[in-house]
Amino acid sequence: MNRLAYLLKRILLSIPVVIFGTSLTFIILYAGPIDPVSAILGRGNANGPAAAEIRRKLNLNEPLWSRYFDFMADLLTFNLGQSYVFSPSTPAFEIVVQFLPRTMWMGAWAVLIPLFIGIPLGFYAGLNPNTLGDYTASFSGIVWRAMPNFWLAVIIMQFLSSSQGATVGIANFLNSLPAVSGIQPFNWETWVVQTKVIGPPDLSQLLGPNTTLGLPMPNWENLLAATKKILPASIVLGSASMGNEMRIGRTAMLESKNSNYVEMAKAKGLPPRTIVWKHIFRNALIPLVPVITAEAFVLVGGSVLIEYVFAINGIGYVFLQSMMNGDIPLASALMYVFILLLVIMNIVQDILYTIIDPRVGFEGQ
Repeated sequence: MNRLAYLLKRILLSIPVVIFGTSLTFIILYAGPIDPVSAILGRGNANGPAAAEIRRKLNLNEPLWSRYFDFMADLLTFNLGQSYVFSPSTPAFEIVVQFLPRTMWMGAWAVLIPLFIGIPLGFYAGLNPNTLGDYTASFSGIVWRAMPNFWLAVIIMQFLSSSQGATVGIANFLNSLPAVSGIQPFNWETWVVQTKVIGPPDLSQLLGPNTTLGLPMPNWENLLAATKKILPASIVLGSASMGNEMRIGRTAMLESKNSNYVEMAKAKGLPPRTIVWKHIFRNALIPLVPVITAEAFVLVGGSVLIEYVFAINGIGYVFLQSMMNGDIPLASALMYVFILLLVIMNIVQDILYTIIDPRVGFEGQ
């Protein structure tokens, strides 16, 4: 089985997953206790001519099986319906397009931060076991993994909001030292670029008018502002993944380092740098692939709480509001987006497996 056939097989196998997930969504939302008429007209107003007209327009008088097939056909053709409550008469697709970039921006940094901090620290600890660096990295990973996201979010938000007052004492102490002067208290809101601690990032002007080779160049000031605005939330969201990647990276590096093929490479007289990068590093990445891609699942579940704390107002916030207000079309559209994101991340994981370990794409030959 070549890689293309393997990829097509994984895509075909993901179709039943999407159908099952959307079917479960229909059962929870449409066969559950949520009444769309009460959500639109308010509690206690679900009777009368107005309620009957709404039921007729929404096909609520149709049998459940008929509504199920209509629901599945609409979702699979991306006819996501219109919002009832969150933004009445607005297509759910437009709401998703409006709010999704904020969550994706936060999620991208929540993946990159552990990727470039947790994994290198774990690999360093694995290459240097039983040293001060190993103990420090391992202890840091345990601490990061143990801190609950909701608690860490509140602590970071509180510290950044009062960062200037909290660092006055440190600045005064440093200024009292010989040959030291002019140290100012740290102020997060004015650091690098002017931003607020909470609130949604402005992603509308990340690209500037200048071009290079026909490609638009970034608007660096707006890019820095959007990155700084999302950074605290991304650190909180990626904190648990950082600890996991550090711990698993250390274990994987130790296993690869003590394997037979590494001993054979040493016996052949290969340089240590070649052994590390060609033999140890690549094989140590294999168990980390599912950990990295599993962060997408963390984004789906954790983004709701983190977006609420930092007022990011992405699709996590929209999903929370739609469920609280009984906005079934919007909630089902967001669930469909979540399902597609998870399936896509699983396919990406399979592709990465074939790149890191080519045997995966040629099984059975």
